Amino acid sequence: MTSFSRIVVPTDFSDTARMAFLRALALARESNAEVHVCHAIEFVPPMVSPHEMPMPDDVLAQSRAAAETRLDEVVAEGQSAGVHCEGHLLADRADPGISHLAESLHADLIVMGTRGTGRLRHMLLGSVAERTVRHAPCSVLTVKEESPRH
Repeated sequence: MTSFSRIVVPTDFSDTARMAFLRALALARESNAEVHVCHAIEFVPPMVSPHEMPMPDDVLAQSRAAAETRLDEVVAEGQSAGVHCEGHLLADRADPGISHLAESLHADLIVMGTRGTGRLRHMLLGSVAERTVRHAPCSVLTVKEESPRH
């Protein structure tokens, strides 16, 4: 079995991202690896508006604070499972942000879900997982959304 030292786990706080996080924790325990959980905050102006309007600063601050709180909860769960875990809030689009973080940390592995909360965006642009696999500086383990067995 391959041993890892640093594992990056992107999260959008979906059920599939949680499954990927739990898989990363199991791998980290086997390898005594660090887990770096990241969440990307990307504010995109609405595409339907003919006039771009800046997002009010208080909305940005509230969104950032909510994401930090949720990220801290995920990190705390990892630490309570006995894994060295750190959180990273990315102020970038998810797909380049994940790869940049993995590169800067010299990560051995990225563990991520294949389906998150952005289904409309996936139809328009492709999935974050697909783009991350193409551009990641290390191996990527994708965790599929659970589906009912037939």
